[in-house]
Order: sequence, then structure tokens, then C-alpha cells
Amino acid sequence: MPAVSKGDGMRGLAVFISDIRNCKSKEAEIKRINKELANIRSKFKGDKALDGYSKKKYVCKLLFIFLLGHDIDFGHMEAVNLLSSNKYTEKQIGYLFISVLVNSNSELIRLINNAIKNDLSSRNPTFMCLALHCIANVGSREMAEAFAGEIPRILVAGDTMDSVKQSAALCLLRLYKTSPDLVLMGEWTSRVVHLLNDQHMGVVTAAISLITCLSQKNPDEFKTCVSLAVSRLSRIVSSASTDLQDYTYYFVPAPWLSCKLLRLLQCYPPPEDGAVKGRLVECLETILNKAQEPPKSKKVQHSNAKNAILFEAISLIIHYDSEPNLLVRACNQLGQFLQHRETNLRYLALESMCTLASSEFSHEAVKTHIETVINALKTERDVSVRQRAADLLYAMCDRSNAKQIVAEMLSYLETADYSIREEMVLKVAILAEKYAVDYSWYVDTILNLIRIAGDYVSEEVWYRVIQIVINRDDVQGYAAKTVFEALQAPACHENMVKVGGYILGEFGNLIAGDPRSSPLVQFNLLHSKFHLCSVPTRALLLSAYIKFINLFPETKSTIQEVLRSDSQIRNSDVELQQRAVEYLKLSSIASTDVLATVLEEMPPFPERESSILAKLKKKKGPGAVSVNELEEGKREGGELNGGGGERGGDNSTIAASNASTPSPSADLLGLRTGPQVSAAPPSAGSLLVDVFSEAGVNDDGFLRDLEPPTESSDSLLAEGPGDSDSAPPSAVSEDAAPPLPESNELLNKFVCKNNGVLFENQLLQIGIKSEYRQNLGRMYLFYGNKTSVQFVTFTTTVSCPGELQSQLNVQAKPVEPLIEGGAQVQQVINIECLGDFCEAPLLNIKFRYGGALQNLSLKLPVTINKFFQPTEMASHDFFQRWKQLSQPQQEAQKIFKASHAMDTEVIKAKLLGLGMALLENVDPNPENFVCAGVIQTKAQQVGSLLRLEPNAQAQMYRLTLRSSKDTVSKRLCELLAEQF
Repeated sequence: MPAVSKGDGMRGLAVFISDIRNCKSKEAEIKRINKELANIRSKFKGDKALDGYSKKKYVCKLLFIFLLGHDIDFGHMEAVNLLSSNKYTEKQIGYLFISVLVNSNSELIRLINNAIKNDLSSRNPTFMCLALHCIANVGSREMAEAFAGEIPRILVAGDTMDSVKQSAALCLLRLYKTSPDLVLMGEWTSRVVHLLNDQHMGVVTAAISLITCLSQKNPDEFKTCVSLAVSRLSRIVSSASTDLQDYTYYFVPAPWLSCKLLRLLQCYPPPEDGAVKGRLVECLETILNKAQEPPKSKKVQHSNAKNAILFEAISLIIHYDSEPNLLVRACNQLGQFLQHRETNLRYLALESMCTLASSEFSHEAVKTHIETVINALKTERDVSVRQRAADLLYAMCDRSNAKQIVAEMLSYLETADYSIREEMVLKVAILAEKYAVDYSWYVDTILNLIRIAGDYVSEEVWYRVIQIVINRDDVQGYAAKTVFEALQAPACHENMVKVGGYILGEFGNLIAGDPRSSPLVQFNLLHSKFHLCSVPTRALLLSAYIKFINLFPETKSTIQEVLRSDSQIRNSDVELQQRAVEYLKLSSIASTDVLATVLEEMPPFPERESSILAKLKKKKGPGAVSVNELEEGKREGGELNGGGGERGGDNSTIAASNASTPSPSADLLGLRTGPQVSAAPPSAGSLLVDVFSEAGVNDDGFLRDLEPPTESSDSLLAEGPGDSDSAPPSAVSEDAAPPLPESNELLNKFVCKNNGVLFENQLLQIGIKSEYRQNLGRMYLFYGNKTSVQFVTFTTTVSCPGELQSQLNVQAKPVEPLIEGGAQVQQVINIECLGDFCEAPLLNIKFRYGGALQNLSLKLPVTINKFFQPTEMASHDFFQRWKQLSQPQQEAQKIFKASHAMDTEVIKAKLLGLGMALLENVDPNPENFVCAGVIQTKAQQVGSLLRLEPNAQAQMYRLTLRSSKDTVSKRLCELLAEQF
């Protein structure tokens, strides 16, 4: 860019600025400005024509006055005239004035556009850059209409200088953000993408910002950028700091470009080309390796640049969620940052690990840092870091560490920052319910929660504990005893009084045999809290009193005296007065039998969605709960019998009808690891409901559907209560789109796991969560609208093509036809395996987005291995059975090259994910893996044995499957060979 000569110093401007700075008061400044404005106005209106230097000087003064906060209503035409000057400094000031003071509705915009066109066609790179900067700064729709077709041509022209290409790319990006409908790349698309191969790193850096924005809206058009981005990233990552001297920042080669490349790759799924994917994995491994190297500089700029690339790489690894080794390594790297002296690094590490905790491959690795995270929760000075630590504890919690985490979160609650207490309370309540191993621990936890943070315990939390106690006979006595003891504290929170009033009103008779908790003692304890409570709590206590009359006739006279007192029957609150009068009359005139009927024990609550999770989602804000969070349900959790209906905590609903206790629930999140559930009443050790996931709570029939089939049932998926809207599987719709080319690859991702993101593009994200027991399964699909625009006429169809109709029975419940921007809807699919199968059901999705019909089809990840029942066998039994299955048609074998690192733990995890039992110390060669299992179908059971022989030196596997049915052996061999 041309240097400014000494003659362009504009001494008059310098004197004016000095005068303004020397003003002693606001009035003096305004007086000086008005004087200058009058002088400039007279100069512009004078007969004598001003030269370019004078115009520039006076326009500069107007700019300075505007920046001081004063309105400028003249001088615009003089600024436009400066655009036609051939002097750089004059043209620069003209463009600067227009960028700052001219709005898009100005009458001068046509003159300005003409001047810009002249500069763009001048081929003078300096003038072209000034014009492009002006277009970007104004960014109006008029300018987009005028130049949107011209700028791409400048960008890809072979004779355009590098500095102009940079400005053109960023200018086009600005116009695309303000008027995307006017910026149509069309024929320029491939040439813009190939700018990633440009020799000039500045051009690549500017172009990648443009390509990233364009690919987010039109991913298919720009998908060729993936291979080019990987190639460019590979060159940067493998280069030394001396190779890119002009773009090396504190010994880190091109850090900004590296981050942008990694961010661009996050717009797409993993590359389909094996060579490209391998090269990308090498890049990510190199970035992780460099993070372990000693720093080349002690300057903070070096570590910031290095860590910026590392965190973007980890975000890409998490986005792909397909490389177990990289996920575990990323987790270990983040673990090192948890104790770093830099607060921002600790925050980012905790935030990233929250996402890693939702991956099946890295969850165990995240759990190893539990002590460090707990220490951060206790000792961090920054409240935002403490909140991230609490979020990570919540994400890493499972059945093995639930008691420890809940205890630590309760301990932290006593000193927690007030801004996060409500959210902490909800999380403790959810974890206590989800992972409770016995009900007494759950009741103790919630009562302790009320004691510690009663002000932040919402109604949803104490409603929930009431519902659980009512639905569980084996915990009612313990709950009554515990709440009675809690109420004896001198300072008792009102929520504790509510819980106590409800539970003692229903089950106080269970502890009345102890003289220390006799009926009168219970009543006096409750009534001692009465005068300290709010009106709703007093109303609840009055309902508890009338219940006492039914439970303990000896308290009748005492309670009637309370109800008869002026403070009750003449209460200023209408609700309290009405209750006192009605309850008094009821206790006086009703016979014992009538009283017992009207005031009988509350019936069990029906199974419904717990409102605690809904409260947490609302607290987080719309769209805060992503599919990745829903994936947390894939780990072992529990199921509560008698879910969380939104029934109020007031037991005055005394005329409710009787309802039988729901049938025992299956372990929704630990079918293969949890205890088997029989038809007998559940014990106190059975598990609690998985309230974190939206799945498993909206359909009353699920748990009964998952029970083993009885002889009399023709099909457990036959229409039942609440299933009348279920859609039966149909033949493939005539207007359904063919399955996506990547459908088989997406299906293979879920062979060894049940939860994750099935499909994602720029409009739609489809998350999946599924559970299987014997020959039955239930799948939950979560459709997320990633845009800000509604999806309308949203419909889905599940079909079983060809022979699959006789092998699988699939029923899909209807889905909401309207999905708001940023919202998510859920669909339930019931599956019954009638016989062995090889194909997968098809899911067709249609909806309208912005008036355009979207039509796509996917394969649902329902494979034969989902119906495995693991079978433990001793070594002798295994090989005896192996020899019995020795017929050629019963065996399928495949020798193949390893496509992933041969890590023993990863192999074990995948084999367990297959559904078979992994048999230890069975094979004579300790390097080999053997498994056994039985596939459960309605028609028959198919026993299967597996032997996997890895050859680390040759990087090869030999996989052998033997089954009692040949088609099963072949299909399992095909599926599993793709996993290693």
C-alpha cells in the first residue's frame, strides 16, 4: 500500500484536533466544533473550487467531529467526489467517510456504486482493495445486488493479485452473511474450493472462512473441500516452524489457518475415502503428539497458539466419535489440563470432557479423573470453572460412582455459589433417582438435599420423592420414620414440612407403634410447624390432619379442636377456611366406613415422564439438551417403578380412584449387565427410573413389552393400550428416496453400540437410543432441527423391504408434524425379531424446509446381533461345542487387514458391544478372543461362538464364527469384520 507523503500530513486537521483536546469544558468544545462546521460549510458552498487536498482535509474534520458524537448532515457529496481522485490518500478518506456515514438508503448509493465499479475494473490492486473494503463495511442489500456477481469472478481470476483475492473472499463472506439469497456461487463453486490449494497462505486463510460459511448452508456443493482441507492441514502439521516463516507465530506454523481447517472439517462426517481418513487421523495424532512435547518458548503466545489447535483437534475427534484411540488420547490430554495453572485451560478441559463423557469409547477414561474434578469443585476460585466441574461430574456419573458423586455434590451445595444452586439441586435429584441402588438411600439423599438447599428445591423434586414412596410399599415405613426424625430439627425448611405432612398423612400408621412416634406425637410435631408455613403448605397440613382422623381415631377430638378454632374456620384465606369447614363437617357426620372410603390411601401414580429433567432443560434454555447429552442414557442406569406423574403434592385429592401397581419395570439402561427382572414384586434393591433420557418414559407399555414372551401371546408388539396410533411396517413407499449412499457405513457404526448420532447434515440431526431384551427391542429416534426455520409436514415411515417383513415386526409411533427451529422431537419404534435376518429396516423422512421438500432414506441400525443373549462357558464346554458346530455350512471365516489400531481394550469393548459374552482364559493363545451367545428370535434360538485371532506383526485378523444356522454365521462375520 502506498506510503503517505509528508505533504499529506494535513496540518489544519492536526491544529483542530489539538484545539479540541485543549478545551476546558464541554461548552468550549461545542463552540469550537460549531465554528469549524460553519467554516467547512462555507468552504463547500463557496464559489472557489476546492482542490483534492482541501476536500480531503475538510472531510477528515467532519469524520473526527462525527466520532466525537455530533451529527453530520453535509459533506457527503464531497466525499463521493473524492472517490474519483487518482490519489490513494484522497480516495482512502472518501471510502472511509462513506463506510462510516453513508447508510444503505442514501440517495448517493448509485453514485457510490458507479465509483466502486470503476475501481474494481481498474485493475489497480490498491484501488480494488479499497473498493472491496467499502462494500464489506457497508454490506447493504443494494451493494450485494450490484456486486455479488462480480466479486466471485475477481476472486478466482488467475491474474488477480493475492492481496485482492484476500479482500474479495472476505467481502464475499460479508455479503453472504447479510444477503445469502443474492450470493449464488454456481459455476464458481469448484474454483473457490480449489483456493485451498493456493500458494499464498493469506489467500487460503481468507478463502477458508468463506468456504466454511458456504458449506454450512450447502454442504453437498462444497464436500470436495474435505480432501483439500485434509491435504493442506497435513502439510501444515508436518511442517517445521522454519518452513512457513511468514506464517509462523511463536514457533507454531499457521495456527489460525490450522484452527479454521479443523473447524471446516467439523461441518462434515468422517471422510469416506480411506486414504483421506488415514491422513486425517495421522494429522490428529501428530497434533496430540506435539501437545506432549516440551514447549519451544516460555511465552504465553506460544502456548495459546498451540493449545488453540489442540482444542480444535479434540473438538473434531469428538465430532467424529469413531476413533476410540483418539478419543481416549484426547481424554488423557485434557486430564493433564485439569490441574494446569491457567484458569482458561482448566475451564476448556472440563467443558470438552463433558462431551467426551457421552461417548462409549471414552467414558471410562473420563471417569479416571474423578478425584481431580471433585477437587476442582471444592477448591476452584472461579465460579464458572466450578460449574463446569459440576457439569462434568454429572456427565461422568454411572452406577459405579453414583454414591460418591452425589455425596460430593451435596457437600458442595452447602457452600455453592447462589447462581448455580438450583441447577445443582436438579442434578443431584436426577442422579439420585437414576442410579439409586436402594430406595432408602434415595429417600435419605432427597431429604438431605431439602435440608441443605431447601430454598432451591423446586416442587418437581419433592413431588417426585412423594410419587416414589407411594409407589413402593417396601420404602414407606422407612420414609415415614426418616421424615419424622427430620421434622424434629428446630429449624426445618418448609419443603421438608410438605414432604413430612404428605408422608405422615399417608403412612404415619407404619411408625405409630413406637411410643416416640405415637399418633399424637406425630400430630403435635406437624402442628408445631403450622404457624410458620405459607398458605399452600397449611392447606396440605389440613389435609394431613383429616387423614390422621382416619388413621388414628384417638386423635379425632384434638384435630377437631384445631379445625374448629377461629384461626381456621374464620381464616381470611378462602382456601384454608373452606378446607377447615369441610374437613370438620366430614369428620363429624361421616361414619367410620364412609370416612375410610373417602380418605383411603392414595393410589400409585401412573408411569409418566419425570418433570425434574424437564425443569433442568428449561433451566439450561431451549435447545441446550443435545443428542449428545441424550446419549448419556447409554450407560448403566435404573428404572423406577411408578414414574413421575405431574400430580401435585397436596394429598387432598381424596376421591381419587384406585389403580393397581404397575408391573415391575425392566432395567432400561443396563439390560445386559443389570439383574434379571422377574414377574415378582420388585425388591428394595431394584433400580430407579432413567429420568435423564426422554426415552423410556412416554409410553406406558414399554416395560411390559420388554418382558419375555408368554406362550399365549401371539405378538408382544400387537396393538395395546396407548399404541392405537402406532403405524405398522409397510412396503417401501413409491415416492420414498433411495437409501443414502453412506447408509451402510452409518449402520456399521451402530453394530457394537446402541446410542449416538445416526445422521447429521446442515438441517437435521437424528440421534438414536435403543434397548434390547431377548427378541424384543425399543428404539428412540430424536429428530433435531438445527436451523432457525420450522420444519413443516414432518413425516417418517419405517418399512421392511422384501423378506424382512416376515423376519421383523416393526411398529413406529407417529411423530410431531411440526418441528420448531432449534427444537427436537422424539419417535418410539417397537421391534420384535421373528426370525434371523440380514437386511435392515428403512427409515424415510420427508419434510418441508423453506418451501422445499426434503426427502431422505436411511437404514435403521437393527442388526441380528442386537438380539444376542450372552452365554458364559468354561473352556472345556466351549471347545466341545465348537467341535459340534464343525459342519462347513455352520462356519464363516474371514481374514482381513486391520483398519484401526490393534488395541486390546478397544477390541474387548467392541466384542462386548456386539452382545456376546467375552470368555476369559478359554483360548490356549492369550492373544486370541473368544465369545459365546445365543440369538433370541420368536421362532428359534441360534447359538453362536466366535473366535478372533489378531496378528499384531502383520496387522491382520482372522475371524471365525460358528452358529447352528449358516445364514447367521455369514451375517455376523460380515458385520464384525467391518468393526476392526
